[in-house]
Amino acid sequence: MTQTFTAVYEPAEEGGYTAFVEEVPGAISQGETLEEARENLKEALELMLEVNRERVLDGVDESRVVREPIAINR
Repeated sequence: MTQTFTAVYEPAEEGGYTAFVEEVPGAISQGETLEEARENLKEALELMLEVNRERVLDGVDESRVVREPIAINR
């Protein structure tokens, strides 16, 4: 499943870039180049979503849950 988010890149005063995802608090990274910041942010977001999914499902009886896609319009 592909999900789309908004990445924000800001030049750092010391050089390089800081990066964050607007829709996901705490999804932040950095890189010496814009391309490195993009790759680092993508990896950070993937890992963060994976860990969050594992944490939220801890102790849940998955045989009793209902899963379905949910979409919102912004």
